[in-house]
Amino acid sequence: MRIARCGTLAALAVALTSSMVACSETARLPVEAGVGPNPTLPPPHKSLIPTVNIAPASGWPEGVKPASPAQTAVTAFASELDHPRWLYVLPNGDVLVAETNAPPKPEDGKGIKGWVMKRVMKRAGAGVPSANRISLLRDANGDGVAETRSVFLERLNSPFGMVLVGTDLYVANSDAVLRFPYKPGDTRIAAPGVKVVDLPAGPINHHWTKNLIASQDGAKLFVTVGSNSNVAERGIDKEEGRAAIWEVDVKTGDHRIFASGLRNPNGLGWEPRGGALWTVVNERDELGSDLVPDYMTSLTAGAFYGWPYSYYGPHVDDRVSPQRPDLVAKAIAPDYALGPHTASLGLAFADGTNTLPANFRYGAFVGQHGSWNRKPHSGYKVIFVPFEGGKPSGKPLDVLTGFLSPEGRAYGRPVGVVVDKRGGLLVADDVGNKVWRVAGTTTQ
Repeated sequence: MRIARCGTLAALAVALTSSMVACSETARLPVEAGVGPNPTLPPPHKSLIPTVNIAPASGWPEGVKPASPAQTAVTAFASELDHPRWLYVLPNGDVLVAETNAPPKPEDGKGIKGWVMKRVMKRAGAGVPSANRISLLRDANGDGVAETRSVFLERLNSPFGMVLVGTDLYVANSDAVLRFPYKPGDTRIAAPGVKVVDLPAGPINHHWTKNLIASQDGAKLFVTVGSNSNVAERGIDKEEGRAAIWEVDVKTGDHRIFASGLRNPNGLGWEPRGGALWTVVNERDELGSDLVPDYMTSLTAGAFYGWPYSYYGPHVDDRVSPQRPDLVAKAIAPDYALGPHTASLGLAFADGTNTLPANFRYGAFVGQHGSWNRKPHSGYKVIFVPFEGGKPSGKPLDVLTGFLSPEGRAYGRPVGVVVDKRGGLLVADDVGNKVWRVAGTTTQ
């Protein structure tokens, strides 16, 4: 009976997956319509079966690598990593990479739809167990390739964000921020971490990635905490402390909600000229291929950005119950849209010191992990958003492309981005299991 039942469920899953793909609607607008300070927001397209258009993970064929702009070159800074997702550059130039994936989430994705979605996401390369470690990569001779690699921290719990404050290294696990002692040149930390603050987690933990950044004086940490659902369909009580950025006192662990209504914030960065804190946010799904654009935005203390009740300011999501018109009235529209379903995650500001051509010197690099809820695909690349006077100015420029094969398979998926000590852009590729480096080839 058990075998028959499993066979029946497997057959049902295959049938449902096939029907979901077959019934998926197609975008009516180009991705570019959902990009910029004033994106086009068409009426929602809602259906019982959402659009599912996965790019199956295949890895990079021998001799194939991403494409970059003229006067730049791409090298594999490190290869054969285990699902590398996030990066951090230490003051001496060593690079930390979080090799990580989702923790066990027994209550997430229950039911037939949830089971099917798990199978679909596995095809996208998101089904591997987490290595739960941070590795250190060192490029001692400056040739753009890391010669040495060491296990820097291990036995973590789906680590993601990292930041050094003085001699303290802070790591955001999926359920807590930990502090570790660090000395310049260390290639391994054996000391146990000290818990600074617990973070929302539990058996659902839908958006599990927790990123962090330090305040300019090092006294505070700002920590991203994604929502526990798409649009609070599990109940708003399951979202306590979530869809928000926390401000944490590094000495006491005391915290407050710094900004809220942010469905799944990931990248964080201090804009170098205006000094504002910015984040990159994944917006909601299942409103059609043209909605809702992911975005980047500056953050204001105490501000509310709409989730789950509305998007882009006053655009109400009527799937949410009960409605909160009082909060919708307060919702702040984000600064800059990054295209629907691009899964924009990484954020790194350019301060004029990178080696890329001059039009990549002032602005923000954004890693776009790639869509599952849009037909045709969106994302699967790294872009650069030019800035002027502390705000985005102009259309985004492609920095790294070619992550999809002509047949729509994913060679890789970019996630975290960071500028290294020699002015190259590093990109974590969690499906390709590499860290790519993009650098200029001519003297500017």
